Amino acid sequence: MPRVKNAVVTKQNHKDVLKDAKGYFGSKHRLYKSAKEQLMHSKKYAFRDRRQKKRDFRKLWIVRINAGCRENDISYSKFINGLNNANVTINRKMLSELAINDPKAFAKLVEIAKKGKAPVVKAEVKKEIVKKEEKKDDLSSLTVTELKAMAKEKGIEGYTNMKKADLLAALK
Repeated sequence: MPRVKNAVVTKQNHKDVLKDAKGYFGSKHRLYKSAKEQLMHSKKYAFRDRRQKKRDFRKLWIVRINAGCRENDISYSKFINGLNNANVTINRKMLSELAINDPKAFAKLVEIAKKGKAPVVKAEVKKEIVKKEEKKDDLSSLTVTELKAMAKEKGIEGYTNMKKADLLAALK
């Protein structure tokens, strides 16, 4: 069997690495070993920073929006909350562009956010109470622990050892 040499392939691989390392400082663009090492690091940084870039831009947009909000006497969090309550869907990139390039339009958005409907906590609590009452009417949808709690309230004896069907029959 003939001996296989790979000098041609190795030379080509070295040329490719040095070609990719073109422009690096010092020996990192001349010597294969240091060029290969630098390329590995460069690729790792590029992968990481493609994700980091998205975070950095979001931070920048938030800083710009906050600056625009402070000029209009509102905090960033209250502004975003007001827009959400008013059902205004606009992303932070566009909000930051408005804050920089069109302060009048941004001021209108701030007014909308200030007038944004405040969340009604009392109505939500009432809805939950109504839901609980509906659940009491439909006992089969309740869990065993809820049924046992109801049985305890009504003073049914031996409720701790009952199964769900027995609890339903005793509560009715």
